[in-house]
Amino acid sequence: MKKLPLIFILMLYSLIFCSAVFGQEKGSGSFNVINYNIRLNTPADSVNAWPLRKDKVAGLLKFHQADIFNIQEALPEQMDDLTAFFPDFYHVGVGRDDGVRLGEHMAIFFRKNRFERIADGTFWLNETPDKPGLGWDAACNRTVTWIKLKDNTTKKSFYVFNTHFDHKGKLARQESAKLILKYIKEINKENLPLILTGDLNLVKSSEPVKSILKELDDAYDKSLTPPYGPAGTSGGFKVRVLPNKIDFIFINNKVTVLRHGVLSDSNGLFYPSDHLPVLAEIMIN
Repeated sequence: MKKLPLIFILMLYSLIFCSAVFGQEKGSGSFNVINYNIRLNTPADSVNAWPLRKDKVAGLLKFHQADIFNIQEALPEQMDDLTAFFPDFYHVGVGRDDGVRLGEHMAIFFRKNRFERIADGTFWLNETPDKPGLGWDAACNRTVTWIKLKDNTTKKSFYVFNTHFDHKGKLARQESAKLILKYIKEINKENLPLILTGDLNLVKSSEPVKSILKELDDAYDKSLTPPYGPAGTSGGFKVRVLPNKIDFIFINNKVTVLRHGVLSDSNGLFYPSDHLPVLAEIMIN
């Protein structure tokens, strides 16, 4: 019986030690990346129109402690709203229709105090990637936003790419996958750690996604802990089992994925967007 206090002391010490270790691990270099198609602002969405759900989108991103969040379909007024919601973040990305502000943005937001912008740019998914315009059989202009960041915590540099493939053009999706892989090689000449996110409007078994997976890995497959959340990411605002996973976070072999999750936060009836966000907690190797 006299040994019990010593045992309890040792147990308490172990708990404190483990907590300290895990805290150091999180603070020593990992960060959360969220990929999120936030759905454009249109009155046609009625009770799910952007003015009625924008606080929910922002709340989700804040609650899950996004350090970098990449979005698709953001119209200028939505960019303004998110900029106001996240004063501690910088962002890059241009309007897809004029290269400035007009049209949807495939934007990358990142914490000001955590990351330093080294370089950034945009290219279009078409036959003339330096100019706005439709590509192949696409229904809409499509862009890729990229940025080179330096992590102020670890002093390591890495690239982030964000895109949205066309929802109709089969050829456009095929060629978009080829083009983005080509540009990744040209831009990331240093072969630094790299993250690619996007709504690809394609499932994992499709040929264009398979071509990406020859060069990069799905963060889902590389998570050191079991992936969390539902399998599907797209299928409407109504809370239900969504049928398709078309939203991805890809990484190269210089990135470690600690956790991966599809976030199904809702108000019980509707999701904040017609897509579910994808989260990966990562470490730059």
